[in-house]
Amino acid sequence: MDKEYVGFAALPNQLHRKSVKKGFDFTLMVAGESGLGKSTLINSLFLTNLYEDRHLPEASARLTQTLTIERRGVEIEEGGIKVKLTLVDTPGFGDSVDCSDCWLPVVRFIEEQFEQYLRDESGLNRKNIQDSRVHCCLYFISPFGRGLRPLDVAFLRAVHEKVNIIPVIAKADALMPKETQALKQRIRDQLKEEEINIYQFPDCDSDEDEDFKRQDAEMKESIPFAVVGSCEVVRDGGTRPVRGRRYSWGTVEVENPHHCDFLNLRRMLVQTHLQDLKEVTHDILYEGYRASCLQSLARPGARDRASRSKLSRQSATEIPLPMLPLAETEKLIREKDEELRRMQEMLEKMQAQMQQSQTQGEQSDAL
Repeated sequence: MDKEYVGFAALPNQLHRKSVKKGFDFTLMVAGESGLGKSTLINSLFLTNLYEDRHLPEASARLTQTLTIERRGVEIEEGGIKVKLTLVDTPGFGDSVDCSDCWLPVVRFIEEQFEQYLRDESGLNRKNIQDSRVHCCLYFISPFGRGLRPLDVAFLRAVHEKVNIIPVIAKADALMPKETQALKQRIRDQLKEEEINIYQFPDCDSDEDEDFKRQDAEMKESIPFAVVGSCEVVRDGGTRPVRGRRYSWGTVEVENPHHCDFLNLRRMLVQTHLQDLKEVTHDILYEGYRASCLQSLARPGARDRASRSKLSRQSATEIPLPMLPLAETEKLIREKDEELRRMQEMLEKMQAQMQQSQTQGEQSDAL
């Protein structure tokens, strides 16, 4: 048997060692109105405190607060596996009196990360490209409404083709189980009616075990996830310590699947579909953005460059097109084409003068 063994079976071990040594990175965006428990849920998901130095503005200051983008990073290690988590928060979303177009900074931020990746990918040094693209967006929905509000629909419609969206019903402990299921169905119907695409779970492989298939089916049925976040450890009945919230009528356990969908959300986000979220971001969402950029460069107004010679091609390699915004790129190309045209005219004049001088010299020799 040893003579027939080549060693290809050890290839996964090589990839595993290389991946563990390099580490993993993941960028998560959270969006939704203030007061829905976004920071608490994130701290509960990753058992860390990303908001220890955060300053919360007063209620009067929120009335005129505009949306800003905050980026926080933390490195988490578990069992020798290191994950660099980048959290993109959107404080001020929906807090102003006038919320029209308040989502535009989020759209610009997501597109800027795509543009930066495109620049790095088209540059000379491609070894250590930093992936700052947003791999997933948790969108928090209020449990006190009747589904998606106009602001929710406008935001989701603006970003659903740029990022993986996972809808989350915040503060699910404010609803009865029947109310939670009715709200979930209402949100699913609205998403379908508004033609808003959210993250789609990949189909299970046929060789997966039954437990994984069961868990995958539970996660699919849980969307939108109704969650409760808490970093406080309480004792249920005075004996068993659990993470949850204590009320006069009882205790809500965060990690109890009968109380909320927290476990399913964490399982999907970390244990089972983190890599698929990154692959969808790269293979579908980013490629769609990249294709649109190339198509805009190839439209008729920018396509009249068939006469570019070696000089213009060399200039294009020295200054890669994706290094600049599209408008500046087209302007640069027009300037290079004009410069090339002038140089060609100058060269033709010099050739004509040389031929004329050569002809006059031949005539003088003949005389």
